[in-house]
Amino acid sequence: MSGSRRPLAKVGVLLSGRGSNFVALQEAMLAGEVPAEIVLVASNLPSAAGLAKARDYGLPTLGLSHRGMSRQEHEEKLIAALRAAGVGWVCLAGYMRLLSPRFVQAFPQRVLNIHPSLLPSFPGLDAQQQAWDHGVRVSGCTVHLVDEGLDSGPIVVQRVVAIDDARHPDEVAARILAEEHLAYPAALRYLLMQSWRLEGRRVVASSPEAVSKKPEKKP
Repeated sequence: MSGSRRPLAKVGVLLSGRGSNFVALQEAMLAGEVPAEIVLVASNLPSAAGLAKARDYGLPTLGLSHRGMSRQEHEEKLIAALRAAGVGWVCLAGYMRLLSPRFVQAFPQRVLNIHPSLLPSFPGLDAQQQAWDHGVRVSGCTVHLVDEGLDSGPIVVQRVVAIDDARHPDEVAARILAEEHLAYPAALRYLLMQSWRLEGRRVVASSPEAVSKKPEKKP
């Protein structure tokens, strides 16, 4: 055989809830669609359902409650655990804690987040409700690199969702979530499969021809 297989990127996932985007990433990796492996799933809530799902996959987990600790102390322990696991990329999958500049700088341009709106519209909490209340005809989801602001980092992938006929904010959320499960693996694959750089706020591919078609929904 000629050539060598690309080494798998080591990913740490941070979550606070059920972890459906974590599952989407894990399934894409298991299917060979994303050249990465999850080496640690951590949560600030030891009872988070996403940790139980990670254990079902046989993945290492960490429940590290933030209660009774300063933000700095909590993040120091979290950073240490991620580094001990060999993590190169951090994917936020419903992690309900703002990261400090110190955390972001510990993994420069290697922290990803997914947000349920077409940023820069509707940042922060309850983005789906914000879209519903505003009466927009389309919304969607955004995967972006995390910087030191709130949902303000460079955008990697966006997917658009029509919501003009939705009858309730929960329906808006469900439609967007389905697209999140496609967008997150596609964004991570995009960043891992080629050389890229930041030009201002833009993520620019150095070799766009190296990126193959994004994963689509399986029948």
